Amino acid sequence: MNVEISPHIHGAAMQIGSGVPYALKVLAVQLADDPDMGQPSGLPGILTVIVDGDVFDDCPALAVGYIREPDRIEIRYVNPARSASMAVGAAQDRVQDSPAAPAAETVTRREIADAWQRITRWLQHNAADSYAALRAGVSAANITALENGLDLPMPASLRMLWSLTAGDDGVNGAGCLPGNQALMTLDAVVAFYRQQVDSQAHQDTLNARRAECDRITVWKTTWIPVVSYGTADRTSGLYLDTETGYLGRWSRYNEGADDELDTLVTYLEDVADMLENPALATRDKPGLVGGALVWGSRLDPAQEDRWQPLRG
Repeated sequence: MNVEISPHIHGAAMQIGSGVPYALKVLAVQLADDPDMGQPSGLPGILTVIVDGDVFDDCPALAVGYIREPDRIEIRYVNPARSASMAVGAAQDRVQDSPAAPAAETVTRREIADAWQRITRWLQHNAADSYAALRAGVSAANITALENGLDLPMPASLRMLWSLTAGDDGVNGAGCLPGNQALMTLDAVVAFYRQQVDSQAHQDTLNARRAECDRITVWKTTWIPVVSYGTADRTSGLYLDTETGYLGRWSRYNEGADDELDTLVTYLEDVADMLENPALATRDKPGLVGGALVWGSRLDPAQEDRWQPLRG
């Protein structure tokens, strides 16, 4: 059984403790011998195993989440465990996926996990630089802290996605999503949301003196920013409306709304479809520049000679 530990997982491990990478190597050997040693995490398709930090130098107790496939295992995240007695690890950490959870939420989580695994599997085998730029997932406790900080419950789809990856550091400022957009990091989500809410509060003050037809809405409190124009470019992007469940576009340049209404599930599924079947891609054309996924709609002229559109 092949056990894969991506570079960004190694990077996250080093931030936890210098002994964590070695602990992961030991765990990888154990998983190769016993792929089912983990416990169901409450997240579709993900098992969690607890590593006793006392066995290794400079290594706290760890909660490690992994995906098992017929011929491979992929370690998806590593987080400090509050104690070695955590039964389901940081991925669940009261992720609100108990047996009483609505069936629709369980289905949504599974759909997000499946779509994202298709995307990351393609990146891993075809665009290693873009794959390495993806951040590891975070625990449900981190997501709950974000919810509490914004005083806004996160939908199951977004909680699931963030448990698998907490943003894209990009390659040369560009992300791996269509239009070379980037999945925003959680810090960026919080900062941009607060900025937009403050901007709307200012507009509300002005709206009180405007005729109803002239009032301006730049942001709603139910909108959660998810995708930005680039890793550090917030001129436009996509938000998830927690009331409707649909993605929408924000833009400083008053661009029109997208023609299609997407949920987070359908958006990610479409990205996976375009990567796996580029000849059928309609919204954007994927290609490669070296080890990075680069989409044709925002191809830098300096990259044109090196851009290789995907075939098939």
